[in-house]
Amino acid sequence: MNKDKKQIGFWGAAAIGIGGMVGGGIFAVLGLSVQLAHGGAPIAFALGGIVALLTAYSYSRLSVTFPSQGGTVTFLDRAFGPTIPVGAMNILLWLSYIVMLSLYASAFGSYGAAFASQSSHVLVKHILIVAGVVLISGLNLMSAEVIGKAETWIVGIKITILLFFIAVGISQVQVAQISPSAWAPPVQIIAGGMIIFLAYEGFELIANTADDVKNPHRLLPRAFMFSVLFVIFLYILIAAVATGTLSVDKIVAAQDYALAVAAEPTLGKAGFILIACAALLSTSSAMNATFYGAARLSYIIAKEGELPEVLEKKVWNRPAEGLLITAAATLLVANLFDVSSISTMGSAGFLLIFAAVNAANLKLRKDTGSNLLVPISGVVSCLGALLVLLWQTYRTKPAELFTLAIMLGLSWLVEWLYRRFKRGALRFVHKPARKPPEPEAQS
Repeated sequence: MNKDKKQIGFWGAAAIGIGGMVGGGIFAVLGLSVQLAHGGAPIAFALGGIVALLTAYSYSRLSVTFPSQGGTVTFLDRAFGPTIPVGAMNILLWLSYIVMLSLYASAFGSYGAAFASQSSHVLVKHILIVAGVVLISGLNLMSAEVIGKAETWIVGIKITILLFFIAVGISQVQVAQISPSAWAPPVQIIAGGMIIFLAYEGFELIANTADDVKNPHRLLPRAFMFSVLFVIFLYILIAAVATGTLSVDKIVAAQDYALAVAAEPTLGKAGFILIACAALLSTSSAMNATFYGAARLSYIIAKEGELPEVLEKKVWNRPAEGLLITAAATLLVANLFDVSSISTMGSAGFLLIFAAVNAANLKLRKDTGSNLLVPISGVVSCLGALLVLLWQTYRTKPAELFTLAIMLGLSWLVEWLYRRFKRGALRFVHKPARKPPEPEAQS
């Protein structure tokens, strides 16, 4: 038997991060970014990427020092202890996953309904949302491994299609449409980058591989940085081609399936079909992976005593209750809220969580060996981006702030009530940090 069970190398870890980010997000949120930033959409994606890059540094240092399948939950508990604020943050993470699933489900329904007649578009969209959530959550409950084995191929296919879209369309870009004169005001550009922050969220999945990566101290930080930089570059080019070949009005009019419409000027109807099919493939695979992660996240939180023990129960070695509750909540959010509301809720939730992860790295920097300025910059950038997003939401759609407040308040209320009526439930135990290898003596 091979004593070294660590089989994931640099490219494997990087592929997990890239696949997590280039899921359903870019297909769902391109129209939102263009609506806010106009010709400055490439800049908006770059700004969102910078925030992700700073946070990826904290994740890489924490993952190497405290390897665990719990990822974010473990890092926050390790830094701040199993307190009410940390428990509420962990529940907020679970709710944010539900919001992200809702975004993917909504995009799946929108791109599928794009093939239907205009009169039946809305009905078909909601039917596809329900069908997608039910079928994929069912696969996770019964045989998620079938789709899991295909994830690598799916990532390769969707990246290839997007690179083809860029290669064909870049020669048709009208520079005037993405020049500074076509940009929205700075606050709107920043808000455009933050409302689509969900499109960058998936890099954190690399943290869950820390125990299985060869030479993690050297490879994990590189995998985090490479995957985020690659996706930033990819998103900037996609946004530049889309806004440079199609007017802002046309992109906004087809907001729910904007990327497919953006392929039409250079590829015609075949381009629309190609991108729409890629979106259906990507959003379904993204839902599969996120259902898998969200169900296990609820299981881990319950194991630490921050959610009821019923979520620890497994059926066929799967956390069934957590999966079913997650699926039911996804159906409600995806069918009751529009894409803008979903993206605002999710992006705000992840910005707050990522600020906390940067703060955790700052507090544990003696263990992680982190540079002092990077986690400080991460905290400031996440909170600053969150404030800009909230300000823009207040100016344009103030009712969405009420929804955000409910999401945050629910996290705190659930945690407080559970602790109030289940004293002594916390079972988190600190594990020693993994120290970096000692340098070899010089001969």
